[in-house]
Amino acid sequence: MTTDPTAAVQIISEISVVPTILDVICRTTGMGFAAVARVTEDRWIACCVKDDIAFGLLPGGELKIETTICNEIRQHHQVVVIDHADEDPVYAKHHTPTMYGLQSYISMPILLKDGSFFGTLCAIDTKPNKLNTPETLGMFKLFADLIAFHIDALQRLDQERQGSELREQFIAVLGHDLRNPLASLDAGTRMLQRSFEDDKTQSVLRLMRNSISRMSGLIDNVLDFARGRMGGGFAVQHADRVPLRPVMEHVIAELRMANPERRINANLSDAMVRCDEGRIGQLLSNLLSNAIAHGAEDGEIRVDSEAVDDAYVLSVCNSGEPIPQAKISELFKPFFRGEPNSGQQGLGLGLYIVAEIVKAHNGTLSVTSTPDETCFTVRIPLQ
Repeated sequence: MTTDPTAAVQIISEISVVPTILDVICRTTGMGFAAVARVTEDRWIACCVKDDIAFGLLPGGELKIETTICNEIRQHHQVVVIDHADEDPVYAKHHTPTMYGLQSYISMPILLKDGSFFGTLCAIDTKPNKLNTPETLGMFKLFADLIAFHIDALQRLDQERQGSELREQFIAVLGHDLRNPLASLDAGTRMLQRSFEDDKTQSVLRLMRNSISRMSGLIDNVLDFARGRMGGGFAVQHADRVPLRPVMEHVIAELRMANPERRINANLSDAMVRCDEGRIGQLLSNLLSNAIAHGAEDGEIRVDSEAVDDAYVLSVCNSGEPIPQAKISELFKPFFRGEPNSGQQGLGLGLYIVAEIVKAHNGTLSVTSTPDETCFTVRIPLQ
């Protein structure tokens, strides 16, 4: 593995889930800074960073290797966890927490398939945090292993690797293996919401729950993608004469709750449709999430459904910057991502899943985008 910082930063930048991993780490642990670092015998290089405490590092930035605990981890390949540096029997007088003013710290080694050491997945904060728990350690180990797997894959594969079976098998493993730690985090936050009533704690827990919910949605998308690409097909279970309005209302209510600052207006039909209602709910959730991410923050999002002739027509429209005509044909390809206004990027699978759901229902999907409005329209046969 090269020690060149540009190459290391580039490799990590190609792993699209890393920013989401860092975001989940910060939200679920309360840490203000998380990073993936390339660590060698004489260099510590930040490859991807989430910095909410103004620590000051950007991708490509370096720390003196001798000032870091990661240098020690490079030698012994073991995780290091500090809940409260001032009270820690080993690290109370260690030079790293003292030099950088740290109270909490966790760093998990990223070990490649051949046993070589790439670097660390780490998080720090200037205040104490409870980190030494099975759930947190398991989450870090899983994420470090996932990053290591991606690094190995990126070194082996050429530019066609996204369509290869190896990449798709990895995505399936990622989706399945993330469910257990997410379930633990979800259960823990639910318990804490019942235990604490103050507004500040409830606000933080809501953010954590939203992050967990978002990660769960990402898992659903990657599993659907993997099944479709690995020969399992895109599974739908058609039921005759399904009332879709309750499903739609439930999806809209969830996204309104998660995004209270956004205006989502709905005009829904009571039409009965032959379809997989769970998949149609997923379709609407993905379209609405796309509108929230890419639409104008102060603009209205409109959801309309109606029965027209022999088809059920669903449209999701938002104001904001129009989609360039050259990009419209790319929207429904896997891993295609635009530039969301909120700073929250997914894997670029949401619209691909929408297209697959429409295809599985023998429907059609179209997009119109003008300076006034962008509108996604789905048409599904009623019978």
